[in-house]
Amino acid sequence: MKTPILDELNKIRKRERVSFHMPGHKGKSTLINWADYIPYMDTTELDGLDNLHNPTGIIKESQELAAKAFGAKKTIYSVNGTTAGIYIALGAVTNPGDTILIQRQSHKSIYNAAILNRLNIDYIYANYNEKYHLYTGINPLDVELKLKENPNISAVVISHPNYFGLCSDIEKIAEIVHKYDKILLVDEAHGSHFTFSDKLPVSSLEAGADICVQSIHKTLPSFTQTSMIHVGTSRVNIEKLKRMSSLYQTTSPSYIFMLSLEIARAYMEDEGKYRLDKIIEKAEELTEKLKAIDGVYVFTGDEEDRTIKYKDATKILFGIENMTGTQVMKALMEDYGIYLEMSDYYYALALSSVMNDEEDFDYLKKALEDLARRRPEKGHKAMDFDLPKAKASICLYEAYYSPKEVVNLRESIGRISASFVIPYPPGVPLLCPGELISPELVEYIEFANQIGIEIIGLISYNKEKIEVVK
Repeated sequence: MKTPILDELNKIRKRERVSFHMPGHKGKSTLINWADYIPYMDTTELDGLDNLHNPTGIIKESQELAAKAFGAKKTIYSVNGTTAGIYIALGAVTNPGDTILIQRQSHKSIYNAAILNRLNIDYIYANYNEKYHLYTGINPLDVELKLKENPNISAVVISHPNYFGLCSDIEKIAEIVHKYDKILLVDEAHGSHFTFSDKLPVSSLEAGADICVQSIHKTLPSFTQTSMIHVGTSRVNIEKLKRMSSLYQTTSPSYIFMLSLEIARAYMEDEGKYRLDKIIEKAEELTEKLKAIDGVYVFTGDEEDRTIKYKDATKILFGIENMTGTQVMKALMEDYGIYLEMSDYYYALALSSVMNDEEDFDYLKKALEDLARRRPEKGHKAMDFDLPKAKASICLYEAYYSPKEVVNLRESIGRISASFVIPYPPGVPLLCPGELISPELVEYIEFANQIGIEIIGLISYNKEKIEVVK
């Protein structure tokens, strides 16, 4: 019997490893011993088990408990992940043909939602911090300027926090959006833990978001693909939200996933809340210790960068001199059994959660001390990653559904992209359907391929071809 997925998962299971990556449960049980229940809980809508698409019993009660815990007026479970949650939320607050304002560094799911709901897109851009080679926050005044320029915008979509734990002034953005009588939808995939500690950034619901979607599995102890949609204000039509939920979610919702969401919420209301504060303390201690190691640098913020309002302490963004972030991530995995969340040219990201142990932080420190001592004498050349703004030639959904042809990457310059080109992680498109392909973007794509960043959307084994509009 050939079982390649099982074989590889068994290798990982048997390997001694420390997890600083998703999911937030880190492979550990919380409250219940999951091994005693799976697959017995993998069932269908039996009598008494309620129905996610029309909850009147235990699922309704469970979602109400979640709404209370997260400070929402209404909560709906998304067992198709935050991707489906974004489809649902955006479909609930817009109509086909509407225009939405999104930050260009948004996750692919927001672009997909625009395609599915046939929405037009206008952009605001996160600040590029040249000193630290990072995209940071959104200037609230840019949001206001766009809303003044284009009164047809019906909703504003903001990420809070970004992948690196950096947060814009979400309170000010909410104030501006509501000043112009628009809807604020927040992709809070990486911030579901904010509600449970006053040592963390303000949650989007506290800041005034009309609706938000959280990947509970990313930062809390829940299974991958489990998310929640939270309604924050009366501006959201609840009945339309329910219809969108039934449209985009499977008709066979997993009770294992729904229970995982419930268990994560229950855990965070009890032991998890106190454990989270301890983990924050350990992450902050580690950050200070790493800053003292010769050759290691850690991004903790930039007082001169006014677009950063908050930083999530549980996300540790660091690098080692003369090594790319990708090299650091690979070395930590191969030599020390430490698995990180992501890496790029300059940085590697350690994502901690309530399920990390104190020993995990100590081990990461020792590994980085050792790695820094062994770092190469010569480094990589400095690179500027402030990419040129891609220009839309035709609307996103028109390009997506248009006739296509495949050409070599170099031959695509000047053509209109028919596909997304996305580095993973973090899943933010470099190029979207309908946008013109520039020489600068082609150079960056080739460079990203060269240094080992996975690029989704290119064709052929060597990632040297791309789909364009015919």
